[in-house]
Amino acid sequence: MTARVLVVDDILANVKLLEARLTAEYFEVLSAFSGQEALDVLAKERVDVVLLDVMMPGMDGFEACRRIKSNSHTHHIPVIMVTALDQPSDKIQGLESGADDFLTKPVDDIALVTRVKNLARLKTLNDEMLMRASTSRQLGLAEDDALERALSGRSGRVLVVEDHPRSGVRLLEPLAKVHDTFIETNPQRALQMLTDYDFDVVIVSLSLQQADGLRLCSQLRSMERTRHLPLIILVEPGEEARLMRGLDMGINDYLIRPIDRHELLARVRTQIKRKRHSDFLRNRIEETVEQAVTDPLTGLHNRRYMESHLETLVREALRSGRNLSVLVADIDFFKQVNDSYGHDAGDLVLREFANRMRRNTRGIDLACRLGGEEFVIIMPETEIGRSYQIGERLRACIAAEPFAIAPGLSIRVTTSVGISTLESETDTPQTLFKRADQALYAAKRSGRNRVNAAA
Repeated sequence: MTARVLVVDDILANVKLLEARLTAEYFEVLSAFSGQEALDVLAKERVDVVLLDVMMPGMDGFEACRRIKSNSHTHHIPVIMVTALDQPSDKIQGLESGADDFLTKPVDDIALVTRVKNLARLKTLNDEMLMRASTSRQLGLAEDDALERALSGRSGRVLVVEDHPRSGVRLLEPLAKVHDTFIETNPQRALQMLTDYDFDVVIVSLSLQQADGLRLCSQLRSMERTRHLPLIILVEPGEEARLMRGLDMGINDYLIRPIDRHELLARVRTQIKRKRHSDFLRNRIEETVEQAVTDPLTGLHNRRYMESHLETLVREALRSGRNLSVLVADIDFFKQVNDSYGHDAGDLVLREFANRMRRNTRGIDLACRLGGEEFVIIMPETEIGRSYQIGERLRACIAAEPFAIAPGLSIRVTTSVGISTLESETDTPQTLFKRADQALYAAKRSGRNRVNAAA
């Protein structure tokens, strides 16, 4: 994946070095040479991750981080503190300022790229959920103080997987004063606990005597119930290779032994807050927006949600300069299905069409039933060539297999597809959709069962 990274350092050589490393991995890099300049850039530009040097004249990195995290427009942007300081007190001060991670100079290339990628993925997820929560507010479904209530509690439920008795005691002592903490020595029993009970964060030692801690982490990341659960690993000095493997599989954070209790508490608190934030947004989607704006026949989002969400996406795309495409699909000769076989058969066709459409929709896309036999896919960050490929894949999937409408009876169904993309700053949701609709009717006039892109 790619992302926009803001590098902040008062020394030009340091900025250029980080810029070269990140550009080589196809990140887009912005730069600032002071804390205030960084705040100015964030006020004007879309940024996915901030690499922030600690030691700067005037406003240091700690103060800059506090201001980023206290601003409602920038608090969700991940901040990585880059410093030559390796004292635990410096890390604690950074975490209490709101930093999401640390890199120590000289910066290791693998650690740099891995940390940036992990935090960029997290921001993408939260951006999507925040955008959908914003859509629900536009529809009058949100409560003003609900998010604040969800984030108000500090105490959490923590599971520690550690089979060294003294290490377990040293971890339990500070954690138990703040959190509801459990220690398990056996990874299989830990898996069972996580299946049966809810936890806010799991801490896994990579120094387990009878098991592989990374294998446990891999299992947790592959299970639906624990896929989004924050994981913190405990590593020994010199275990960089195992640490990198853990980060690559999606570990949220790590601590290197000997573990400072203040840093332990600060990192656990950060992960609990992040989880509660994500859980709240995910639940809002599932419990409010999805119930209110879902088409009951197909299970897709309905026109009401599509129109509100498209407005949000167009506004964001115009602000950030990202691509945005819209696909409109219409079932060919659908009226003949209803006339020949009845409306129950037509409903079966609509449901199966929606199922195939859903299978051919990417995670970042939004599939909707516009009404009748007309469907829409909104495709963020997608240019016209890629959207045409998605439309062709959908068309082929619909035409490939007959639709069952009764026991032993199936019929052939095809679809015509029109596509348009955001072209200029004067575009609106209405002009974008109108061009896609015109492209759809051009496809129908050309013989149906085809894809047509707006000229």
